[in-house]
Amino acid sequence: MKLLRDYITFLARAFVLSFSGSTKFYLWMAVLTVLSVIGGNAYSRQLVEGLAVTGMTDQVSWGAYIANFTYLVGVAAAAVMLVIPAYIYRNKDMHDVVLFGELLAIAAIVMALLFVIVDLGRPDRFWHLIPIVGKFNFPGSMLSWDVIVLNGYLLLNLHICGYLLFMKYMNRKPTILFYMPFVLVAIAWAVSIHTVTAFLYVGLVGRPFWNSAIVAPRFLGSAFTAGPGILILVFQVIRRMSKYQISDRALHILRNIVTVSLLVNLFLLGCEAFKEFYSESVHSSSAKYLFFGLHGHDALVPWMWGAMAMELVAAIILIVPPLAQRIMPLNIACVLSIVGIWIEKGMGLIVPGFVPTPLGNIVEYVPSLNEALVCVGIWSFGLLIFSWMLHIAIPIMSGEFRHQPKEV
Repeated sequence: MKLLRDYITFLARAFVLSFSGSTKFYLWMAVLTVLSVIGGNAYSRQLVEGLAVTGMTDQVSWGAYIANFTYLVGVAAAAVMLVIPAYIYRNKDMHDVVLFGELLAIAAIVMALLFVIVDLGRPDRFWHLIPIVGKFNFPGSMLSWDVIVLNGYLLLNLHICGYLLFMKYMNRKPTILFYMPFVLVAIAWAVSIHTVTAFLYVGLVGRPFWNSAIVAPRFLGSAFTAGPGILILVFQVIRRMSKYQISDRALHILRNIVTVSLLVNLFLLGCEAFKEFYSESVHSSSAKYLFFGLHGHDALVPWMWGAMAMELVAAIILIVPPLAQRIMPLNIACVLSIVGIWIEKGMGLIVPGFVPTPLGNIVEYVPSLNEALVCVGIWSFGLLIFSWMLHIAIPIMSGEFRHQPKEV
C-alpha cells in the first residue's frame, strides 16, 4: 500500500514538473505543440476527403508515411546499441545514458505507429489488427507479426524505463529480476522489429525490387547508423541545456558504432547495386529508375545520388581520425548520415518498389503539401513526447528530483 502511495505521489510530482522549466523549454514545447496541431489539422482534412489529398495513387500506394515508418522502426531498434554495452558489458559511460536511448526508442515507436495509422484509408478499421477482436490472421500475415513486435517492444521499453526511473526517484537499488530479464528480451526484440519490417517487403513477390536476402541486414546497418547518430546530437544538447554530465567517452563509443554501421550499410548498398546492374534483367527496372531514371522519368535520381554523397562524405569524416575526434566535423557527419539514410531507406526504398508497375506503367510519386504537413505534425509530436520524457528523466538521473519522505 505504501508503495502504491509513493508511486501516485511520483506521478503527481512528475506531472507538476512537466509544466515547469526555463523560457527556452517553454518556447521549444510551444513550437512543437503548434506544429503538432497543424499536422493534426492536415490529417483531419485527409480523414474527411480521403487519401486522394496525398500524392499516393493506385499504382504507388505507399509513400512518405510508410517511408517514415520504416526509418523510425530503425531508430527505435538502435537503442540496443546502448543496451548491450550498458547492461551486458557493464560499461559505466553507457550505463549513464542508456535510459535516454530507450526513451528515444519509445518516442520512435509511437511515431512509427502513428504513421501506420495515418496511412490507413479507413483508420476506424484498425480494430482488425487487434488479436481476438479483429481478423488478426496470425501467424500467416507478416503484418500481424509486425503489430506484435512493435507493440511488444514499446511495452518492454515502457516497463524498463518506468521501473528504473521510479527506483532512482525512490533512491533504491533496482531488483535485477524486475528489469534484467526484460532487458535481455528487449535486445533480441530490437533486432526482430526491424527484421520483421524488412520481411514485410521481401515477402511481396510481386515487387522484385524488394526481393533480396540482404534487405534485413541493410535495414539493421542503416538503423545502427542513424539511431546512434541522433543520440550523439541529443547528448550534446543535454550537456548544454542541463547539469547532467555525459562523458566524452560515451560519445566516442557511439561514434565508433556509427562509423562501423555506416561502412557496413554502404558495403551492402554496393552489393545490391552490383546484383541489379551486373546481370541486368527486366527486374532491374526499379533500380534503373532509382539511380538513372527510366524512359524520361527521374524524380528520385538526384535524391538518391545526393543521399549516397552525404553518406560517403560522412564516412570519410568518420574514418579520418583528425576529423572524427573533433566535435564539429563529428556533428556534420552525424547530420549527413541521418539525412542520407532517411532518403536512401525511405523514399529510395519504398517508391521504386512500385515503379514500374507489374504491367509496366511508370507513375511517379511526389508527396502533397497536406501529406508533408501530416509528416511534420507526427515528427513534432514525437519530439514533444521525447522532450517531455527527457524533462522528467534528467532531474531524476541527476538526483535533483527525489522522493521526499515525510518527517515523523
